[in-house]
Amino acid sequence: MTRPFRFSIQASVPRPAAEWRELGRRAEDLGYSALSVSDHLDTEMAPLIALAVTAEATRNLRLTTLVLSNDFRHPAFLAKQAATLDLLSDGRLELGVGAGWKTSDYEQSGIPLDRPGIRIERLTEAITVLKGCFADGPFDFDGEHYTIRGLDGQPACVQRPHPPILLAGGGRRMLTLAAHQADIVGLNASLHAGVIDHNAGPSATTDATDQKMEWIREAAGDRFNQIELQTRVHVSSITDDHEGIADLMAPALGISPEEALASPHVLVGSEGQCVETLLAWRERWGLTYIGLNEDSMVEFGPVVEALTGV
Repeated sequence: MTRPFRFSIQASVPRPAAEWRELGRRAEDLGYSALSVSDHLDTEMAPLIALAVTAEATRNLRLTTLVLSNDFRHPAFLAKQAATLDLLSDGRLELGVGAGWKTSDYEQSGIPLDRPGIRIERLTEAITVLKGCFADGPFDFDGEHYTIRGLDGQPACVQRPHPPILLAGGGRRMLTLAAHQADIVGLNASLHAGVIDHNAGPSATTDATDQKMEWIREAAGDRFNQIELQTRVHVSSITDDHEGIADLMAPALGISPEEALASPHVLVGSEGQCVETLLAWRERWGLTYIGLNEDSMVEFGPVVEALTGV
């Protein structure tokens, strides 16, 4: 099955309410499917609050948390917040949740940074709790990290059985969980170092992406065709000098310029070249949900117009 393309914009920079509302309206007018907000302690706004304001200002734009750190919120309380936003937006929430990765978030907040395996185990339980809260009627859950007793999650979501759940990652264990549980699986570089630096680049190459897709297909089994595949494009530009941009950024990523240009996390070139690149990504990996940076929103408008729904 060939899915049609859709595009989102990642926007988290604080600004007055009027400017934030206008950003959402502009993204919608340009044909973007969703606006996403990340979840860190640095300059970003709080994602669920920011997206609630976006919901009020737009008609059809989907609202994506990309992604909420599971360690920052108990899943029972997150389920209530998510269901409320889904209800008040008439069913436009895409709930991205992750295990947490950014070292500075933990250092600055004093939240213990457990090893990745424990964080992913906790996230696995959290997904079960979230789905239990979104289901009809009370439920119980006994886990290593969470215990639920007779909880009937309210309010009810508009989207049934629940808002689409997005899980993203760059390692086998996280992508296996995503393949088992998510409606949207996001491919990313490995962020095990806790920062984005030269250690991330080698896990963002075409060969590394081929490997990730093997893990996802193996874990998903019969449900693979039900999964929407997403990529977060971290470097994007409409330019006639794509090789020059690659030469500048490749050293910081720890890969060659050729590897950088071929990565599904880099999209640079003319409008026509970017269209062809995206068609090639879909052919090779099935990637159809493309996340771009806010500063690329306007210049990529013609690319979005050419491919949305195609």
